Amino acid sequence: MRELESQLKESRRFAGLRLGFACCVLASLGACMVGPDYVRPKTEAPAAYKEIGDWKTAQPQDHLPRGTWWELFNDAQLSALEDQIELSNQNVALAVSEYQQARSLVQQARSAYFPTLTTSPSVTRSKSSGTLGAVPVAHAPLTRYTLPVDVSWEVDLWGRYRRAYESTEASAQASEGDLESIRLTAQAELAQDYFQLRMLDAQKQLLEDTVVAYRKSLQLTRNRYASGVASKADVAAAETQLRTTEAQAIDVGVQRAQMEHAIAILIGKPPSIFSLPPVPLTDLPPQLPIGVPSALLERRPDIAAAERRVQAANAQIGVAIAAYYPSLTLGAVVGFDTTDLSKWLTFPSRFWSVGPQFAQTLFDAGLRRAQTDQARAAYDGTVASYRQTVLTGFQEVEDNLAALRILEQEAQVQQDAVASADQSVQLFTNQYKAGIVSYLDVVTAQTTLLTNKRTAVSILGQRMNASVLLVKAMGGGWDESLLPDSNALGRRYEDDRKSAAAQTAIPAK
Repeated sequence: MRELESQLKESRRFAGLRLGFACCVLASLGACMVGPDYVRPKTEAPAAYKEIGDWKTAQPQDHLPRGTWWELFNDAQLSALEDQIELSNQNVALAVSEYQQARSLVQQARSAYFPTLTTSPSVTRSKSSGTLGAVPVAHAPLTRYTLPVDVSWEVDLWGRYRRAYESTEASAQASEGDLESIRLTAQAELAQDYFQLRMLDAQKQLLEDTVVAYRKSLQLTRNRYASGVASKADVAAAETQLRTTEAQAIDVGVQRAQMEHAIAILIGKPPSIFSLPPVPLTDLPPQLPIGVPSALLERRPDIAAAERRVQAANAQIGVAIAAYYPSLTLGAVVGFDTTDLSKWLTFPSRFWSVGPQFAQTLFDAGLRRAQTDQARAAYDGTVASYRQTVLTGFQEVEDNLAALRILEQEAQVQQDAVASADQSVQLFTNQYKAGIVSYLDVVTAQTTLLTNKRTAVSILGQRMNASVLLVKAMGGGWDESLLPDSNALGRRYEDDRKSAAAQTAIPAK
């Protein structure tokens, strides 16, 4: 009897070894991955920018402050405002939340690599029917105690789960690119609004200085009228010119208030508790190194995000193709099952079962083919979107290079116009005092001077705006190497969640 039991144990041991060996062989088949391997789509990058002209060619990532590009403008107030974008801008906070969702999807996809372990303990009391069968038998109520542990693992024979993980990983990297794009957009918009506000401050100061000069002219005209030299029409013209300029100075205040409110919203503050003291815009835009067009493909987060979506769509083709092949699931159930509570967790109450299961779809009315075609079409769409994003990036750089080049020329000519208009005012004023010309000629010359000065200030504001847009078009010091890798995506992100929660807080008054 003991010899028989020994033989049975030996047979079970070898059976277990054979089953384990078979499972290892089947699992090794998981090295196979169906679907196309990813290759970055080719894009046409010119050797140099059309508008490069006399611009300095350099490595932008070595020159631009990485992530703090606004420091190029050497404005402490702007830097202080930009630092608040990361903490308080709600669009950035939303993008952070979406990125965390994408990271969670990566974790979900990765979990498919591992077995699933479940348990469902139960205590049930039941009574069987006594009228079933040929001979009615009365059955007593029965209490059953069950503690099963189920282990299930689908072997990734054809790489379906690996392709799905590849897709979610690329999507998470695309989400990180979107986050950087939104952050860069908010930073650039803040800088644009800031320089627009400073330009309005310069116009406000110009108009106030002009009002002072016009008051002197009005007093001069009144004195001449009192002496009988000037006419009442001259006094009326001087008063009209003064009041018009005062109205223009007041109107600038409306635009400035709106710019101030826009800046408050960008840094996550209610406009009612935010203000900036007036500081006229006087600095010239910084000289920016441009680099080569091919570097733009790695330096713009929106281009990187579009390219990552191409890889995600490519991996989905493999997921769709894997549905054509059979699936293999290795399952096992162990546990305890008894009707006697005192014997529930004892060795004789144990039970187990183990074995593989194959599953193959034999007919689906073209469902898998349609899903594969859909995945291929989605891939083609992402390729087109990626290439269009690249073209748009080149266009934005060319646009702002052209704007800066043309505006610089215009500013030089405009300064000459201001100098000529200033000289004209002095000449006509002296001639008016000598009684050679009428006061209308003086008014015309003064109006021309004011118009040219306001135009010069406006051109300076446009140049600063174009500089900001050029930095944004070049990626703002960002680089594709900053995208998170597999290790970064696999780490826990409680700190990121806490940071995002802190960003949603609105400062109290």
